[in-house]
This record gives sequence, C-alpha cells and structure tokens, in this order.
Amino acid sequence: MEITRKMHTFALAFRKHRGVEQLVARQAHNLEVACSNPASATKTNEEAPENGAFFISSGSQLGHNSDTNVKPVGESSGFSPTKKMAIGEFLSGAALVGYTLPRLHTGKSWYVDFFAWDPVSERMKRKKYMLDRCKSVSERRTMASLLITNITIRLMKGWNPFAASDSTRQLTSFSEVLGKYRDYISSMEAKGTLKQKTAYDYLSRVGTLEAYIRDCHVRIDYIYQFDRGFVVDFLDYLVLDKDVSATTRNNYRTWLSTMGTWLVERKYISRNPVEDVHMLREKEKKREALSSTALARMREYLYINNRHFLLACMMEYYTFIRPDEMRHLKIGYVSVSNKEVTVPAEVSKNRKERTVGLNRKVIQLMAELNIFDSPSQYYIFGEGLRPGPQMTYLNHFRLEWKKMRTALRWPDYYQFYSLKDTGIRDLANAQGVVVARDQAGHYDISVTNRYLKKSRIVPDSVKNFEGNL
Repeated sequence: MEITRKMHTFALAFRKHRGVEQLVARQAHNLEVACSNPASATKTNEEAPENGAFFISSGSQLGHNSDTNVKPVGESSGFSPTKKMAIGEFLSGAALVGYTLPRLHTGKSWYVDFFAWDPVSERMKRKKYMLDRCKSVSERRTMASLLITNITIRLMKGWNPFAASDSTRQLTSFSEVLGKYRDYISSMEAKGTLKQKTAYDYLSRVGTLEAYIRDCHVRIDYIYQFDRGFVVDFLDYLVLDKDVSATTRNNYRTWLSTMGTWLVERKYISRNPVEDVHMLREKEKKREALSSTALARMREYLYINNRHFLLACMMEYYTFIRPDEMRHLKIGYVSVSNKEVTVPAEVSKNRKERTVGLNRKVIQLMAELNIFDSPSQYYIFGEGLRPGPQMTYLNHFRLEWKKMRTALRWPDYYQFYSLKDTGIRDLANAQGVVVARDQAGHYDISVTNRYLKKSRIVPDSVKNFEGNL
C-alpha cells in the first residue's frame, strides 16, 4: 500500500508539473549539477541500503501506468544489493532495473540521493545531488521536489546514471552485438555488397578481437564500453604481444573504424571512438619490379613445371588485374576477336566494370592449354588452376609464387604483385605512361607513377656515363 501511495503521488506530481524537465533545466544546466556543490556534487562509493531499493520485472513496461510491477528489494523479489546480477539483464526497454527511490535529506547539508545498479562494478552505487546552493528553505524544497519527481520518472523508464549512455541500446551486451555484426557481414557478402575476401578479413579480425578479450581477460560486458581506451589497448596488444607490422596494425585500425561507424548508425554508441586513434607510420612496402632477366627465368621455369600458373603470371603482367579479381574471371569474359577481357562490376574492387586489353601472347598460351574448350561459364582458374566450375581458393596465386621463388632463390621483395609493377613499368616505357594508366584503370597518372618507383638495379648507362669532368 505504501508503495502504491508513493507511485500515485509521483503521478500526480508529474501531471502538475508537465514541464518538469524544462523547469529543472531553467534552474540548472543539467540534472547532474542541479544546485550542487562543485566539490562533492556526486558521490558513488557508498553501498546501497537494503530497504527502499526497487526491482521492476522484465514483463512490465517501464514508466507507464500503475500496472508496473514494483516490489521492495529484499522482501519478495529475492534481490540483494551486493549480489551480482546477470550481465545481460540491463538490455533495452524491457530490461531489469535495480534502484532506490530518491529521497530528500535535511540538516547541515541538504541533498537528494538514491542508489542504482552500476553495470561495470556490478553493485548498487549511490548518486547524490547537493542543494546547498539554493539559499532559502522553500527554494530547496521546491528544487528537491522537482528533482525527486524527474529522477523517479527517468528511473522507471530505464535510465541508469552509471551506464554513461545516451540510449538503452548502449547497454546491449558486447557479445550480442558482435554476433549481430557477424550476421551483417555474412549477409552483405551473400548479397554481393561485400567481396568474399573483404568479408573473410572482417570476420577474421572479429575472431582476433575475441581472442584478445579472452586471452587477456579484458572486462567488456556492454557495447558502450567499446571506447577509445579499449581500442588503443587492443591495437597495442597487436603490436606488442602479437608483434604485427605497422601496416597490419593500421589495417586493424581501419577495420575498427568501419565497425565503429556501423555501431554509431545503429545507436549502439553515440560516437566513433576510433576517429581519434592515429595511424602509425609505415615502412615502404618491400616489393620490387622484376628485371628482364628474372622475367625470362620465370617463363622458362614455369613453362616446364607449371604452365597454368605461368598463364596467371602472364595475365597479371599484361592486364594488371588484381589477383582476387583474376580468380573470379570466367572463360566467357574473354573476347578472342577483340583481344580483351572484361572484369564485371560485381567482381571489380571499386564495383565498376572495366575492359582491358589481352596481349596476343596470353591468348596463344590459353589456346595451347585448351582453355577455350571448356564451357564459357567455367572459371579460368579453378581447382589446380585449371578451368572448372569452382574458382580457385584464396591466396593460391601467392602460394604458388612462393614455391617458384624458393626454387629460383629469389629475394623476398619479388612478389606475385611485383608482376603488376613490372608490367606497368614496361608498358609505360614502351607506349607511354598514359597508355599504362588506362590499362591499369587508374583515375590519375599520379597513381600510375607510384608503380614506377626507382629500381634496386642501377642501369649500366649510369655506370658507363661519360661526363665532362
């Protein structure tokens, strides 16, 4: 009966003061500092009293009529202020909320206080608002009445002063949100919005993040705890504990930023914490264009040992098609009469269709390998790098290249993608940088020039130059 009378009193007060929040705002900039003492406006270290705390059942709708199921804590709810609650209990509008009703205290100092559940420390903590700045007794009682009414209504609607969140969505469990993120990435891959390799990389990084939380015993229960400190600690773990390169660390930072944007758009967090995290300075990529002698050795070796991989190397050298795009190519995409190959929009990295020239030497090798005898819907590089209904697996080209590089005793800076650098260099020298730009599909010559960096090999013309000195 006592509780019912209190709730009825608050309802009457709310109807009387329809602009409660506006009235409070006029007398203080926000609820946290209303008529408070700057040095001790809020105190949160005291334990909650056993009497007066309330438990609102998950079956009720918070902040509505008197049907809300309110029970004194410790009497019939079975709740104990010092007993840990389940991590997932404070979720969305139908969440379980533990709190005490706010009360006015008079004496040497006047203040309103109440206790609420702190999800981080997993215990009830005290929240206190000082009224000593209000000079007269009547002013203090008026402000106390407004505070008590407003705080009670907000508590009943699910507000938690210790959640540090603008929305109840921010109290969703971190593991639940990661599960939804996984489902989203898989769905985007199935719809063709994300490339298979991109989706694979994203999901792999989610696994690395979960391994960090598990192995380092990181406490992150709710999604609002995904903040700048958490992000920086994770990136430091990659660099210091996993010994990854600056490039890999920066790639993770970029991924975390995209995930942060995804969280902001869905109201799980109010601001992307990755925006303030800086990129590390990276070393120049250890990749060099091949010399003409190396190209000749490669062709000779692969023609004897693996002609289908030689075809892949020649396509990379002559067409500049990205390795992941190349494994998606089907026989029907090749026009022998026009000496062209088309990269469809759904395959292209920038989601734009483009057609590039196909050198006659590439077409001759394809004919020699009977590529055109297979159905047009077959992939050029299927199982074993031979035509087939299923494309070859991710990184197959790189692994075959590594085998060849070991056999030829080449340095590490000769990589499969070096063939693109080499092809752009040779085409630019033979036909001009504009032709190389168009074949590579670059929007500007400055992009093409990045592939024309200085070679490690000093030309003989420089060594034998006859100067005037």
